[in-house]
Amino acid sequence: MADRGPPPMDTLRDLVALAVYAPSSHNTQPWRFRLAPPSIELRADRTRALPVNDPFDRELVISCGAALMALRVAAAAKGLSADVRLLPDTTDHDVLARVVVGRGAVEPGLADLAPHLLARRTYRKAFDPRPVTDEAMSALRSAAALEGGDLRVLDGDLRGLAGGLVDEGDHLLWNDPRWRRELAMWMHATREGDGLAVPALAAPIAQAIVRTFDMGDGVAAKDQQLLLASPALTVLATAEDDPRAWLHAGQALQRALLEGCRRGLQASYLNQPIEVPALRQRLREALDTTDHPQLLLRWGHPVEPVAPTPRRPVDAVIESAAD
Repeated sequence: MADRGPPPMDTLRDLVALAVYAPSSHNTQPWRFRLAPPSIELRADRTRALPVNDPFDRELVISCGAALMALRVAAAAKGLSADVRLLPDTTDHDVLARVVVGRGAVEPGLADLAPHLLARRTYRKAFDPRPVTDEAMSALRSAAALEGGDLRVLDGDLRGLAGGLVDEGDHLLWNDPRWRRELAMWMHATREGDGLAVPALAAPIAQAIVRTFDMGDGVAAKDQQLLLASPALTVLATAEDDPRAWLHAGQALQRALLEGCRRGLQASYLNQPIEVPALRQRLREALDTTDHPQLLLRWGHPVEPVAPTPRRPVDAVIESAAD
């Protein structure tokens, strides 16, 4: 007779080992997982927050939501159920979700996404110019909607407006010495396993340049070129704008990214208009919506493979209930 008991600790650890491949702002990987079979508690690691870029921890929580979605996909691939409760502890706001992993009904549609957990990349280069098909965009939108997100395609005038906001955002952010210092702080040698990876010998020079010089003009020009040449541009929005909505946004993001990867697509972010509050409001008004923009993404077919972003060892993000 098959074992019907709770999954063992090693199984839960295997799920976390895949969850950590979710994307995160500046590759901060701002999560911890507390294991107490059959439960996995997802916790915000606010020691890895970005107080200048992300003063309300909005992107931090979205990143954790993406890791939660990856955990659910990993569980489904192992034939396990994942009963998720968001924000289960009213006294500890670092507890973002509690997942009870069991041997019940597997959530449909998720196991097929599992092979793409390790293949997904944030593709920062120019995409192949071939278009993203309407069928593929519909699949991405449906994937986001299943998790409570609205993935809206920006065409025509909206694309041009978004480009202008990206330009403004680049100039405003790079003009802020505090923002540049925070960015430089997260430029790490690849071997460190987190942050924006740069070669070890070049890291000190790159950090010094970013801290010292306002490169907004050059970055804005490059981002404009990438945006205008991208086959598809979307905004991911949610009806509310609070930690629960951010967790839904992260899950919607990850599900759409994996669905896109399954179809040969990759994505990257141009979130500057959302990281500057005044620009975020202008984007919202341009979209003529009461929803809240959370992420601005460009989509397309990659031209060439890119190396995976470094990750910390899984043991660095795991704690047991006894700790």
